[in-house]
Formats: sequence, structure tokens, C-alpha cells
Amino acid sequence: MIPGDPVTIMAGERGISAERHAQLMAEMGLDKPLYQQYFHYVSNVLHGDLGTSLKSRISVWEEFVPRFKATLELGFCAMIFAVLVGIPVGVLAAVRRGSIFDHTAVGISLTGYSMPIFWWGMMLIMLVSVQLNLTPVSGRVSDTVFLDDSLPLTGFMLIDTLIWGEPGDFTDAVMHMILPAIVLGTIPLAVIVRMTRSSMLEVLGEDYIRTARAKGVSRMRVIVVHALRNALLPVVTVIGLQVGTMLAGAILTETIFSWPGLGRWLMDALQRRDYPVVQGGVLLVACMIILVNLLVDVLYGVVNPRIRHKK
Repeated sequence: MIPGDPVTIMAGERGISAERHAQLMAEMGLDKPLYQQYFHYVSNVLHGDLGTSLKSRISVWEEFVPRFKATLELGFCAMIFAVLVGIPVGVLAAVRRGSIFDHTAVGISLTGYSMPIFWWGMMLIMLVSVQLNLTPVSGRVSDTVFLDDSLPLTGFMLIDTLIWGEPGDFTDAVMHMILPAIVLGTIPLAVIVRMTRSSMLEVLGEDYIRTARAKGVSRMRVIVVHALRNALLPVVTVIGLQVGTMLAGAILTETIFSWPGLGRWLMDALQRRDYPVVQGGVLLVACMIILVNLLVDVLYGVVNPRIRHKK
């Protein structure tokens, strides 16, 4: 369905002869029927071979790992931002239902959910980075930051600059992280606010909450201990589901901020039709989403002991 083939892409603008083209197609197994190519690819995947990039001639797995770490670091910071802001705002909006704060929180969350990521990112760059000059425009760190490859680096820039960097390198990494994390965390933040508010309103209307209040339990204890813990179940589910949304949003976010992560890697591979990278990257991302959903199911029992499976 897509014009061209991997051999033609590898040849580039120079091109190759028809004989050489046929030889390379045979060497790569691309002259075989599609079903044979499919089973051959699945067999290689089961043996841990995701293929080799047509552009760099480096294995897909070797290219994936450093970019996965960059995206994981960005996604973790974005989710921390969304959770630390979203849950308290949602709780306060539910407790003060009908107030100006409630209407403002709901309105802002709806706006944040509907805003295009690319527009929001560019607006923040224009305002915060260009006009106010508060944060860098792009990248993970400045060009002046240097980390020796001989050191046991983790691949997570915040950790590496904190442990091995010069004074000021960690601050530089944090400043580079702020805008991408805010942009990537905006949609999860909006969803968490709305879900927390809705869940808290439902729980606050339960009989056991009224009983706790009638017994003279303090308002703070009723909200934090009795209501919030039970209201967190659907919120945990939503947080797990937002991982897929964040991975999709990472494509635009990482492109806007020149962040060397999975999203930008896959976008570049799509543009140059690097099929092994696209196939391997999408497969690994799908496995990540499945793993996160599994972890969410495990967390259910931690948040609410009543649903733990009995042995």
C-alpha cells in the first residue's frame, strides 16, 4: 500500500541496478510471499531479534533502549505533575461543589483536555522560553553539559546529572524538563481532575460517610481516610489508561521540543520509511501498555484490600 521497498530506500537517491536490487531483496527475504515474511519476522521476534534499522544499520533493540529511557523519564515527570496537581484539585472541587473553585477547575480541565498538544506546546515555548526566557527551548540538556561515557550512566538525565554532573547540570536538566512535562501531562491532568471529582462526589454521598460524620469524625479525616481511598480506584484505572494517551502525545511533544525519545524516533522512522524500526517500536510500545495495565490491576488490591483475591 505504501510505494517503495526497503532496498530502494536503502539505495537512496543514487539508486542501484536491477540485478543488485533483486540480490538484496533475496538476501533480506523480501522476495518471498507475505505470509512467509510474516512467520519469519514472528520467529525472529520470539528469539529477541527485532530487526535492523535500514538507515543506521543498528539493531532496533539497541536504538530503542536509550530512547525508551528518555521517554520514560519524560512520561514519569509528566505523570507526577498530573497526579500531584490533578488529585488535590479534583478533591477540592468535589468538597466545594458548586463553588467558584469547582466551576473554574472543571472549566480549565475541559479546556486542557480539548487543547491541541502542538498548539499548547508552541504557545508555552513562545511565552515562557522566547518572551520570558525562563526555560530552554528544546533538548534534554544544554550543549555545555558533558557526561563521560566511561561512567556508569543510567540513561536518565536527571539522575546522571545529579550524580555525575558538574554543579548546575542537574538544574539545567530540570529546566529542560519543565515545559515538555507540562505539555505531555496536560491531558492526563485534565482527565484525573474530572475523574477524581466525579468519584469523590459519588463516595461522599455514601451511607458510611454520613455515619462517620454523625460519629463526630473530623472533616479532614472523613475526606482523606474514608472518602479519598475508596475514590482512588477509578482514578488508578484512568492513570493506567493515560499511559497509552501519553505515548501518543509523546510523538508531538518530543517533536516540538526536540526530545530524543520514542515518539520522535518513531516519527523519524515513519518519514524515512524505516519499516523494521516502525514494526519493532510499535510492538514494544504495545507491550509496554499491556504491562502497565497489568500493574494497574495489581495496584487495585493495594488501594482497596476488599478486592484482593483470596488464596
